[in-house]
Amino acid sequence: MTVDATTLRSVLRAHASGVAVLTAATPAGPVGVTITSFTSLSAEPALVSFALADSSSTWARMKDAHWFGIQTLGAGQAGLAERFAAKGADRFAPPTRWSTGPHGVPLLEGCPARLVCSRREVVRAGDHHLVVAAVEHAERGEPADGLVHLHGALRAVGSTTPARI
Repeated sequence: MTVDATTLRSVLRAHASGVAVLTAATPAGPVGVTITSFTSLSAEPALVSFALADSSSTWARMKDAHWFGIQTLGAGQAGLAERFAAKGADRFAPPTRWSTGPHGVPLLEGCPARLVCSRREVVRAGDHHLVVAAVEHAERGEPADGLVHLHGALRAVGSTTPARI
């Protein structure tokens, strides 16, 4: 027996997830989406992962992309996160600041960290696709407090004091 989707979403709202924007170049132009599923997977080799739902219109547009950009967002970038999460929005129109990076990947300006990754493996997992990607380029931007999704809202994280148990 498994937990139903409504219960699972309700319970997992108590888990803080980092916020990032996933981007890719496609024949129809740049595409991007806000994600909270981004995670570091391996240091040697340098691998990361993210997941997108089958029902995502963004997945439909980027499922054949080989190169991806992943940008972590800082506390002051909640508006950017919301823009890339909005349905039907022209996410790359002003005020979004972006440029073309290595391998033609659209990269957002002003992010605390930016990665350019190549597709390594895609695994169908339930109603999502889990993408494992090799990090080919990594750069740090301006230091910033973090942005997380917690209890259904975007929240700044900026404590410099480590939590101790």
